[in-house]
Amino acid sequence: MNTHFSERRTQVPGTAVTAAPASGPVASGAQADAGHNPAQQPAEKPTVVLVHGAWADASGWGGVITTLEQDGYPVLAVATPLRGLASDSAYVRSIVDSIDGDVVLVGHSYGGGVITNAAAGADNVSALVYVAAFAPDEGEIIGQFNDPVKYPGSELTPDSLILRPYPGGLDATIDPERFRQIFAADLPVRQTDIMAATQRPTNVAVLEEQTGEPAWKTIPSWYQVSNQDKALSPVAQRFFAQRMGAHTTSINASHAGYVSDPTQTANLIQTAARVSS
Repeated sequence: MNTHFSERRTQVPGTAVTAAPASGPVASGAQADAGHNPAQQPAEKPTVVLVHGAWADASGWGGVITTLEQDGYPVLAVATPLRGLASDSAYVRSIVDSIDGDVVLVGHSYGGGVITNAAAGADNVSALVYVAAFAPDEGEIIGQFNDPVKYPGSELTPDSLILRPYPGGLDATIDPERFRQIFAADLPVRQTDIMAATQRPTNVAVLEEQTGEPAWKTIPSWYQVSNQDKALSPVAQRFFAQRMGAHTTSINASHAGYVSDPTQTANLIQTAARVSS
């Protein structure tokens, strides 16, 4: 297990205020102090920053956001540019640096590679949560974990992608005819049809950029494996989780398990927030 748990500020519970004798009145000042004792206020919850991956957008976190906000967590779902690992990571880091207080940084799919780089050296990131996500080590590239021999189970192959040039690069999207089977087989067809049509294109260069010093070596990490994933091999997911010593759970879900089962994903994020804060 990852033992590099950072020391975090904790709030020491206050002692009970001694009640006044029954025969005498309680001073109004004492009542005011008892009602506003800072030691009795609940600890401030960390901000949860959600980072989507390739061929998705921030709206997919909707169910997770609803649960987290109902439980009092501030939440920010980032619109990941999907232009390059280094530039995407720098963008997410700029958001993390703008937040006052602790942050739980959550990444799905390619977003796991982004948070791995973005959180390196960030003093306010208390936990990393990987949701069916890449978690590369220094010098590794995302593309090497798509090897079907070493990491079987994925149906995301070159012939399942549609490539389109754009000024400055080459974008890839999943063939809409194959999107549901690969990305979200446990969601209704009417929903995956919309997801396929609105998927964010991803610069193919993100697959070849090397990772820097990974944040998971110094920040406590959690991992949710999607057992029925056809986009990122569950074998690769378990490899990532074991290598980083992450607190690991699994769900019987597709690559879009955070959409089909948002409650379990939100519960894992809350666990990470409670344990690491």
